[in-house]
Amino acid sequence: MKAIKLFQGYLWHPKDMEFNPKDSLPKTLGEVHVLVDALGRAPFAFFEDGTPTEGQRFYQVTLLVRTTKELAELKEQTSRELAPHLDATPEGVGWLILEDLRPA
Repeated sequence: MKAIKLFQGYLWHPKDMEFNPKDSLPKTLGEVHVLVDALGRAPFAFFEDGTPTEGQRFYQVTLLVRTTKELAELKEQTSRELAPHLDATPEGVGWLILEDLRPA
């Protein structure tokens, strides 16, 4: 049984906003572990629209699982379960979470 990253990405918010994603995101979604790590600096200098990222606090979000189950079904289920938590974050919080499916 290998650990597989299902999804990986970033969550961010303005530096002056009081927000801790570890309080908003669950630690697990079924058998999938949700890891949130604060980053010392932004992973990219600008957003797609050209806005600098320097005023934002960034976190890396990784969802990983140890399983022998079919990944397509697990990926769909995990995505459905994660979406309401991301949608419930306060205004000003952004995220980009992408499918990964690499061994951890």
